[in-house]
Amino acid sequence: MRKSLALVVVIGFLVLSGPRVNAQLAAPGESGVVMGHLHLAVKDLDAHRAFWTALGGTPVQNGALALIQLPGTFVMLRKAEPTGGTVDSTVNHVGFLVKDIQPWIAKWQAAGLKMEPQARPTQVYLIGPDDVRVEILEDKTIDVPLKMHHLHFYIASPLETQAWYVKTFGAVAGKRGTFDAADLPGVNLTFAKAETPTVATKGRSLDHIGFEVKNLEAFCKKLEAGGIKLDRPYTKLPNSMTAIAFLTDPWGTYIELTENLAPVK
Repeated sequence: MRKSLALVVVIGFLVLSGPRVNAQLAAPGESGVVMGHLHLAVKDLDAHRAFWTALGGTPVQNGALALIQLPGTFVMLRKAEPTGGTVDSTVNHVGFLVKDIQPWIAKWQAAGLKMEPQARPTQVYLIGPDDVRVEILEDKTIDVPLKMHHLHFYIASPLETQAWYVKTFGAVAGKRGTFDAADLPGVNLTFAKAETPTVATKGRSLDHIGFEVKNLEAFCKKLEAGGIKLDRPYTKLPNSMTAIAFLTDPWGTYIELTENLAPVK
């Protein structure tokens, strides 16, 4: 009981006194595809709610969908027994930018968040419950305290993977540092060569990534016409404005496509 109360107090302190963040998804570009959400399969829902709230998230509701809203993305939680963390899967970690890292680190330490030893002052890795790895990078040029930044893939063929995401979702090919990369509104997709085999995301703590898509039904028809098999076809959720579809990339990353995921303001 005392531990639970202390956790509530810490979270309350972070919400009231920590850096304030505004959350919205990026505006769609020509392809209509933007960063949407991270969907986690987790053992302890409360532990993850505490972690993502400490990271700067805010619980919100879209009909029956419970979301944690962060600038540029949403986190969705499903109670399950994951087969492993993000490391050794095709998505090794997710990344956020912060404008000023030191106040955030102090608050995360106060909340008891687990961190890897810092390699440099402007970077830190947080290890969330169920071994979800989150990279934090400082960027003084951003106009908000914190925002979604990247998904870091570890796969056998970075250039082939890059080309697939460019062709399939209209991402713009480029580099992030030494890594091959591709950009969609709201997220950089970073592709690193895995030195050892990696496994599919489905069933891991980061079960799948999500892209929000404008005119999703037409987009799904375009994918199928191009030879891409959907794991779940375009489906309108009952009593909801939200529609979904699922597919898996050729390397095992499970992907959900959504339309109208964000709560209506």
